[in-house]
Amino acid sequence: MTTNLSHIFSPIKINNLELKNRIVMPAMATSYGNKDGTITDRLIAYLEKRARGGVGLIISEVCAIDPRGRGFGREIGVWDDMFIPGLSRLKEAVHGHGVKIALQLHHAGRETIAAVAGANPEAPSDLPSVILNQTTEAMSIDRIKEMVIAYAMGASRARQAGFDAVEVHGAHGYLITQFLSPFSNRRTDEYGGSEENRARFLLEILRAIRDRVGAEYPVIVRMSADECIKGGYTLDFIKWLAPRIVDAGASALHASVGVYSTPGMLSIPVADTPEGFNLFRAREIKQVVAVPVIGVGRIIDPRMADEAVARGDADLISMGRQFLADPEFLVKAREGRWDDIRWCLGCNQGCIERLSFEFKPTTCSINPECGREHEDLYRKAGAPRKVWVIGGGPAGLSAAMAAARRGHEVALFERRPFLGGQLVSASRPPHKEGFLRWVEWADRQCRSMGVTISSDMAVDERLVADQRPDAVILATGALPSVPRIDGIDGPNVVDAREVLEGTAAVTGPAVILGAGYVGMETADYCLARDIAVTLVDLAAFPPVNKFTAHGYWLHRRLRDGGGVLMLRTRVTAIEKSSVVAEQDGKQVRIEPAATVIRAFGSAPERELAESLKKLGVTFIEAGDAVKPRRLIDAVHEGDAAGVSI
Repeated sequence: MTTNLSHIFSPIKINNLELKNRIVMPAMATSYGNKDGTITDRLIAYLEKRARGGVGLIISEVCAIDPRGRGFGREIGVWDDMFIPGLSRLKEAVHGHGVKIALQLHHAGRETIAAVAGANPEAPSDLPSVILNQTTEAMSIDRIKEMVIAYAMGASRARQAGFDAVEVHGAHGYLITQFLSPFSNRRTDEYGGSEENRARFLLEILRAIRDRVGAEYPVIVRMSADECIKGGYTLDFIKWLAPRIVDAGASALHASVGVYSTPGMLSIPVADTPEGFNLFRAREIKQVVAVPVIGVGRIIDPRMADEAVARGDADLISMGRQFLADPEFLVKAREGRWDDIRWCLGCNQGCIERLSFEFKPTTCSINPECGREHEDLYRKAGAPRKVWVIGGGPAGLSAAMAAARRGHEVALFERRPFLGGQLVSASRPPHKEGFLRWVEWADRQCRSMGVTISSDMAVDERLVADQRPDAVILATGALPSVPRIDGIDGPNVVDAREVLEGTAAVTGPAVILGAGYVGMETADYCLARDIAVTLVDLAAFPPVNKFTAHGYWLHRRLRDGGGVLMLRTRVTAIEKSSVVAEQDGKQVRIEPAATVIRAFGSAPERELAESLKKLGVTFIEAGDAVKPRRLIDAVHEGDAAGVSI
């Protein structure tokens, strides 16, 4: 890839609005607003941090044009003049760093719930969301006309607040997409049926906005270039529609892809999806319009963005979650400090899955400061202390960085010859290489901050008693669980970690005991090496949820690779070349089983905790040493431990 970056760091105009470069931070919902939809200091600090990172254009998170259009808890609003002062404060904070800002106008339609929208969701037809399966009301003609005006009034208020542009959210299965799509629009009046009728709502919105804001004010339209779902519209429809959108008043087009029920969640793709996978759609749209086109779709590297602009795939590039992971990545790239960039993992744990499945505000799995910029987390401690971090996995590395940023004298000890803990094995299945890249980044950061790192060194009670650190952060991780099963210690039985780290050879066919993430990813690893696998689990339903993006791809590759998933199955014995089990009350024999792989999960390693208690040394436990969980829990808990000292 090129390192020149001259294409993305060149200016561009949208109407008369000049942007200093061609990188866009797209709208990403955060739930940082107040309950009434007004702006908070938290949201301002979060966006100001991104503006400081040198982006050309920031598009605010989704902003509801009507109370019933809210799709997320604490979504900000623009349906009343009362929102203008707060929006103006937000604009001023971003402008203070020479960055332009657009307000995204949003109505969720059926992709919300009554508890958020304050009423049953509304949509072009009374079809429930495929994901939410809730009661939905079909909009009347009068209500449609009201929403056309609401979009226009929202744009007018954005302009009054000083925003440089607006973006009409017509993508990802929200209200406008629902009108455009035959998948969700079953109307038989002038807003349904033909392509012209399904496009009418969006085109009326754009004309109404133009009437309110004038001819020169930039209006961007974000669209899903292809729904990628059975019964939905395709790229051909959008290529037909795009010139009509421009004629109706659009100044630029933002070419996303997919809706929430698209398999694999392509609108917010995980690492299983190739970087830049959607750029070809932007290029196709660019060929039929004369306005700037913004490309998007798992683009995390500025070098890829630069090449995309150079090729003519798009005029500008959106890089969303990379701004969550590292708000300063553009500055670092421009200065050639590539090793300092904290790259997005494409894991979705801290952003959309946390927001949509856990109903918690957005953050980032590997950036604990994301969403907490207003808290001044890493202010210097009053007096530096001698801090030991025991364990070099994600919790330990995160704790060491946080404690060092606070000004403490930090030493990190890892009993294995290498850092990373379980992330080493977690990085070996297909598409998971980014996890090890984070470990390498964290290692460099620790050393640059003066952290003393000792690997291949176990800490015991005697060493602690001799050196007497002021505080200890225990991030000793967890050890594999081994249940009592006849034959579990046999010569053909290995642990999943050993397989993934390459210390145990696998001969197929393999039987994997446990179908959680460790088991599924080990199966993925084996299938990629043409090793046949059968997964066995007691659960009645797959422990790895197919509704998450990564879960979907794991199940798909298991199916496509010929893997077998046996649920409601209890293993009773492991023999030389077979596994004996019970399924639905009947005995079954799985054979041949050349290799049996344990993937039962793990239990906290807490031996050193008892020694520290006996010595009276202050300590904090973090990560899997408390309870085995996800990467986000380990990183954030380690960071909190380091901050607390």
